[in-house]
Amino acid sequence: MNIAVLGSGGWGTALSLLLLENRHSVCLWSHRSEKVTEMRQTHRNSMLEGILLPSELKITDDLQQAVAGTEMVVCAVPSFAVRETMGKLARVIPSGSVVVSVSKGIERGTGLRLTQIIEAELEKGHPVAALCGPSHAEEVARKFPTACVAASPVRAIAEQVQDTFMNDRFRVYTSPDIVGAELGAALKNVVALCCGVCDGLGYGDNTKAMLMTRGMAEIARLGVVLGGRRETFGGLTGMGDLIVTCTSMHSRNRRAGILIGQGNSPAEAMEKVGAVVEGYYATENAHMLSEKVGIDMPIVQAAYQVLYEGKEARSLMQTLMRRSRTHEIEESWS
Repeated sequence: MNIAVLGSGGWGTALSLLLLENRHSVCLWSHRSEKVTEMRQTHRNSMLEGILLPSELKITDDLQQAVAGTEMVVCAVPSFAVRETMGKLARVIPSGSVVVSVSKGIERGTGLRLTQIIEAELEKGHPVAALCGPSHAEEVARKFPTACVAASPVRAIAEQVQDTFMNDRFRVYTSPDIVGAELGAALKNVVALCCGVCDGLGYGDNTKAMLMTRGMAEIARLGVVLGGRRETFGGLTGMGDLIVTCTSMHSRNRRAGILIGQGNSPAEAMEKVGAVVEGYYATENAHMLSEKVGIDMPIVQAAYQVLYEGKEARSLMQTLMRRSRTHEIEESWS
């Protein structure tokens, strides 16, 4: 199959290598001509240290050239660039090409999921799916065993994505719940930032376990109201992705949170991380969505206050701990 991967970050490059391994013809597109020149000359991507790019990987900054004759387009650009990139793609994408979103995020201002943006920008006739799950680019590039989910309301499309990406070290499950899969993948970044902040403050494993578990309860509450299935949030695109993002130093969100907990401003933390911190944008969107639909999300609210209102993280942790007593299970006593 001819496949174009849009986005030359670590994730887009790692997936390009995976698809090459599966004997597809792959063209990796970058919007930066200097990045294309660098990768062509060095056969390396600075975001994947120690990984050699094979000569059969085509690399270009020409979008029309990248997608010419393709049967599948993989969208791996940052969430804030999806709409602009899809607007350009709409003018050159071959008819009938499947579009797979592998980025994680929610659009600022609209609260739209990334596949909703893709569908809005492209003409009808382009099937859209999402590939999500606990998958650090650095580990996929090093061929560590990994599992993800191909989500689409159309079973045949989910299975096509499954067949395209799956091999003996990258396992892909299918799901019809594209809403839950995308929301879990995007919103766990908020919790990962919070866990990083607590690491930076010097708190321990108990605190992190509390934030991860109660954070997922918040994500699931919001996700169900927005159309996701509750069981999805206990799976790979929910709890699985949450675990890997909250506990690993590969996670840009956790690293940014650590820096904030150590006293850096959000802007300083993101500059020091040196790459897109999706959790920063996801926090604003989650806060907006929770207020819009009337869902209580105290951890998200605290994250918003730290990131956007300049509140002090340690005092907000005390506020969270002093909230009124409540139950853990949503259902009332029988």
